[in-house]
Amino acid sequence: MTASQPLKDDVLAELAKNYNVAQFISFGPGDAAVRHHELRTPLQTGKSLEDALSFLLHLSASGTINIRSFSVRQQSGNPFHYGIASASCAASIIRELAGAGFFTIANETIDVNDGGVSGVAAGGIVEFAPGDTPRAVEKPGIARLPIEIGFDVLQTIYRFPIAFGDLMDTRLEFSLHPMRCGTRREHAIVWESSEFVAGQLQSPISWPNRFSRFLGDKAFGLIVADALGHPVPYATVVARNVAPFSFGARTESGEWWTRTAPPEPVPGKYTTTHGWVDPFDLLQREDESGRRLASVLAQEGVDSQFSGATRPGEGEAPDVVEGVAGRGDEFMLGHDVPTTLPQRVVEDVRNVTADLRKQLGPVRIEWAHDGTKVWVLQMHRADVPSEHRLNMTAGVEPDSWVTYETASGLEALRDLLDVAFDAKQGIEVIGEFGLTSHVGELLAKAAVPVRVRDSGVGVDHL
Repeated sequence: MTASQPLKDDVLAELAKNYNVAQFISFGPGDAAVRHHELRTPLQTGKSLEDALSFLLHLSASGTINIRSFSVRQQSGNPFHYGIASASCAASIIRELAGAGFFTIANETIDVNDGGVSGVAAGGIVEFAPGDTPRAVEKPGIARLPIEIGFDVLQTIYRFPIAFGDLMDTRLEFSLHPMRCGTRREHAIVWESSEFVAGQLQSPISWPNRFSRFLGDKAFGLIVADALGHPVPYATVVARNVAPFSFGARTESGEWWTRTAPPEPVPGKYTTTHGWVDPFDLLQREDESGRRLASVLAQEGVDSQFSGATRPGEGEAPDVVEGVAGRGDEFMLGHDVPTTLPQRVVEDVRNVTADLRKQLGPVRIEWAHDGTKVWVLQMHRADVPSEHRLNMTAGVEPDSWVTYETASGLEALRDLLDVAFDAKQGIEVIGEFGLTSHVGELLAKAAVPVRVRDSGVGVDHL
């Protein structure tokens, strides 16, 4: 770092001219004189160091401040102090750093664990995560979306405008917060803005990720489908980590489904109910630990002529589309077997999944067709189908086979899969089921050999 380059607090003061930044006061080396101050209420001149810091603490929503230090030669990698609640303590730290030749910046502490997100927008994409700073983009599990879709999704969830202006040639580090903060008392904080010369970035939407787990995979998938322009029934999400929000299009059925959303898909394990149920009682009954379910959705019903699910086809093959006439909840649980669907319905569903595949990669959806269009009831990322005829672990034959009758239900299959894995057994399935049902999904992902007896479904599909 050379003396010709602007100092960190000069850059921050310039940034505050165009954006909402964390309130701060900066001090010079030596006598710790005030260099810059960007506050909602102007700092009076002649204030002592303690009084200036006390004033900043008073304005800070968190009641604490951070202290960063830098020098002309080294603007990063210097002492940093977080969450200081005492003006006298902060003044002592600043005097010590100033005496050692450091510039310092005291800024209001912005709580990154408040239910908001932090991230970076650049090159036509936005990356973000909850419970972190913008440096989250350097860690695994980041959410990545095209910038228009990403900010649309975030505005849907947080219900406040996100207006950073034209970011075509800009790299912007930001954070979003449920409670207003910063110099302009807004929800969006900008931490850094710089020129971005790498051009437009091309990347598929990354999912699952830390944010989809934070929100619930089911909720995240539907919000993305809605943002991409596909018909999604109107839904209200009651989440553990963010305030309730709604999205989607009204179906005018006047009926509701209550759906649970774990951090990652667990096929058929948690409640889906036709009708409204107490979401707080539901969460208490099914998730006493508070870790298994991220949210509950109240989703408007569809007057469906046909309903079902999909899974990606192998290679260039079209997606597998299965379903039944009317509602599809019993089909998804494996209680109803798939029926022959009208070709028009199959084509309509495949058109939707083909469009989603272009934007997201392989996905599987639960759908309803009202006679006019396809509604996306659920959407999840899908594993690429295996080309093997049997789902064999390391290609080894099992010591023995145990039978599973589809009439026994999902929980029986889930338990049997665990037992078979421990005993190095394979599972022989008796009875019919849909490949796209939760039964088919569990069997397709099974870590044990699977074969099907007395069924219209061939083992080559598993």
